[in-house]
Formats: sequence, C-alpha cells, structure tokens
Amino acid sequence: MQENSLSRAVRLKPIVIEVSGEPQGVVVPVSEGFKFVAVKLPAFAIDGHLFPTVELARSAAVKAVSEDLNA
Repeated sequence: MQENSLSRAVRLKPIVIEVSGEPQGVVVPVSEGFKFVAVKLPAFAIDGHLFPTVELARSAAVKAVSEDLNA
C-alpha cells in the first residue's frame, strides 16, 4: 500500500522554476498540465495559472519578473 503513495509522490514532485538563478515558484503536475505556485512576489502575477508545459510556465515566470522589474 505504501509503495503506491510513494510512486504517486514522485510523479507529483514539484519542479522549481528559476529566473536568473532565483527560485520564483514551482510547477506541480495536474491533469490539465502544470499548475504554477509562486514563492516570490514578482511571480505572484501567474500564481495558480495552468500551463500545458513546464517550458511555457518558465517563460511566463520570466515575463512576470521582467515586468515587475520594469514597473
């Protein structure tokens, strides 16, 4: 029984999204793709958003951080 929950935990392991070497959030696999969970203020603009790929989530984080810096 425990093996099933461990394999599920590995599949659902968050992926850290960094911008310029700074963690801005994580993406968690969900049935619709990847859900972004912000951990730094500049990335909160995309907190909770769903992305079809990790790469698109990373691009959105880069854009959110650059817009925050230019504000």
